[in-house]
Amino acid sequence: MRRRKIYRSGTRLFLCCVLLGASPARAAHLNPEAVRAAASYSAAHKGTSFLVRQNGKTLLEEYSNGGGEDVARRIYSGTKAFWTLAALAAADDGLLDLDERVSETVLSWRQNSRKSQVTIRQLLDFSSGVDPGFSLQQNHFGNRDKAALHLPMVAEPGRAFIYGPASLQVFHQVLKEKLHGESPNEYLERRVLRRMHLRPQRYLEDAAGNPLLAAGFTLTARQWAEIGGVVLARGKPIVRPDTLAQTWRGSSANRAFSLGWWNNHAAPGGREFDFEAMLKPKWPRQNWERACLCRDAPNDLVACIGSDYQRLYVIPSLDLIVVRHGSGAPFSDARFLRLLLAR
Repeated sequence: MRRRKIYRSGTRLFLCCVLLGASPARAAHLNPEAVRAAASYSAAHKGTSFLVRQNGKTLLEEYSNGGGEDVARRIYSGTKAFWTLAALAAADDGLLDLDERVSETVLSWRQNSRKSQVTIRQLLDFSSGVDPGFSLQQNHFGNRDKAALHLPMVAEPGRAFIYGPASLQVFHQVLKEKLHGESPNEYLERRVLRRMHLRPQRYLEDAAGNPLLAAGFTLTARQWAEIGGVVLARGKPIVRPDTLAQTWRGSSANRAFSLGWWNNHAAPGGREFDFEAMLKPKWPRQNWERACLCRDAPNDLVACIGSDYQRLYVIPSLDLIVVRHGSGAPFSDARFLRLLLAR
């Protein structure tokens, strides 16, 4: 049995062009029928949670479990955005500079001509050139950080988008050394999670106590929406607005991704396709040129994307946060967003 809540009706959608990160005082409400249509599409594709929040008000909240409760579910790669937010906080705290070379902290990388050139930002943008290291995601791993540090370089730094856990595990080693005693988990909880009123998380630690930064978190729809609120608040209460603004730049290797978030900058003229499907081939066969989630959605749309179609969308120009948990059935971001934003 599904439970559905409608909190307010809305007016017809008005799409306007605004500077990224600058929310209007009050965005025109989405069309309630469009919101219902998007919810129906999500449910028909095995969606398990659906939450739409605009102008600080919940427009629709729906869950597929028998009790109709907002239960915690795995967000998979949605986890990455929390760790990259911790990296931005560390930059604000003066612990690191995103453009400093990793080899300034990881001395062993000074001996490799390509590794010595990698920056922290490239680790977080997955443009470091390090092998993706998918084996690091295995349960009961010995020491992920040590293994990641020894993986080979497979591309020049900054030249290729290589999505996988290795670069984040190298970043974990950097952060661990920068903190001088406080663990990265403790720093994440103190500096990020508590400020969003979130509990400690499921870290999938290895035998050496290193968490898996690429995945692991389990959050309810309302909890996941909290990081969307940080985006709408331009970083508050975690980081400065100019610090968070770096997240939306994209990288030279993939303009549609930066610091844990996917963007829709290439809309309306970009190439629209399933981002999850594009991530499945090996990295040399992926093509992210002019990538966009939906040509008909505002180009300030940003999203966290987790496996099995877990989604968090944020559109600052519409003061809008949308959370969708899925259970693996095929799902189209473009189709969903067109339904949601219909006038």
